[in-house]
Amino acid sequence: MVNPRILAALVMVLWASCYPLITLGLDYAPHLTFAALRAILAGGVLLGFASLRRAQWPRGWSVWGWITLAGLGMTGIGYFGMFHAAEFVSPGLATVIESLQPLIAAILAVIFLRERLGPIGWLGLCLGIGGVALIAVPRMLSAGGGSTAFGLALVVMATSGVAVGNIAIKTLSTRIDAAMAMGLQLLIGAIPISFLALLTETPTAIDWSPQFIISLLGLALPGTALAYWLWQIALQTLDVSKAAAFSFLVPIIGVTVGAMFFSEPFTLNVIGGGALAAFGVYLASRPSSRKSQPASQT
Repeated sequence: MVNPRILAALVMVLWASCYPLITLGLDYAPHLTFAALRAILAGGVLLGFASLRRAQWPRGWSVWGWITLAGLGMTGIGYFGMFHAAEFVSPGLATVIESLQPLIAAILAVIFLRERLGPIGWLGLCLGIGGVALIAVPRMLSAGGGSTAFGLALVVMATSGVAVGNIAIKTLSTRIDAAMAMGLQLLIGAIPISFLALLTETPTAIDWSPQFIISLLGLALPGTALAYWLWQIALQTLDVSKAAAFSFLVPIIGVTVGAMFFSEPFTLNVIGGGALAAFGVYLASRPSSRKSQPASQT
C-alpha cells in the first residue's frame, strides 16, 4: 500500500491547483453552474469507479448522516464560497487563505475526535493566522480592499465547510469504501448548489470553449475525484491533524503559481507570510506524543 503521507502530500498539490483552474473557467460559465458541474462530474466518476469495484452501498442512518454532513460542508458550503471568492480574490491569495483549513480542522478534531493539540500546536495556530494576516491585510487596505475583504470572507466560509467535512470523512474513513463515500457526498452537496443555480443563474449560458473544458475536467477529475478519493484513503491511517500537516505545501504552491501565471506581486510580505503560515500549519498539525483516541464507530 502507498505510504499515506505520500498520498496526503499529493492531495495538497492537487488542491493547490483548484483556484487557478476556477479563475480560468469563470469567464465561460456562471459561478454556481460551474460549481455544480464540477461536483456532479466528479461524483459520478467516483460512483462509477466504486461500482466497477463492486463497493458496498452505505447502510445505516449514522453513515448516511455523516455522508450528508460531509456533502453539505465540503461540497455545498465549500464550493459556494470557493467559486464566488474567485471573483474577488486572486488565486494565490485564495490558496494561502485556504491553508487555514487544517487549523480549523485541528480545533474541531480536538473537540469532536479527541485528538491532542499541545502547546506547540496552539503556537502553530497563532503563527499560521499571523502569516495569513501578513499577506492579506496589506491587500485589504489597498485600493479595492473592500472587495478583497468580501472575497476573503467567502474563502473562510468555504474553508470552514471543508474543515467540518473533514471531521465527517474521518469518521467514515474505515466504515465505507472511499470512492463510494466521496462520490455520494459530492452528489449530495451538488443538490443545494444546483438549486441555487437554477434560481439565480442561467445554467445554459455556458461557453463550451477549450479553456472551459480544460478547467472543468481539471477541477472535476484530478482536482476533485482523484484528490478526494486519495484524501479519504490517507485519513484511514492518519489523524486529521497529522494529515493536515502536509498543507504546508499549499501556500508555497499558491504564491508561486500566482506570481508565475497571474502576475501577483511576489513581495517580502508575501514570502514571509507564506513561510510563517506554512510553519504555523505544520506545527498546529503535528501529532501529539500521546496517541489520540479513536472516533466512535456507532
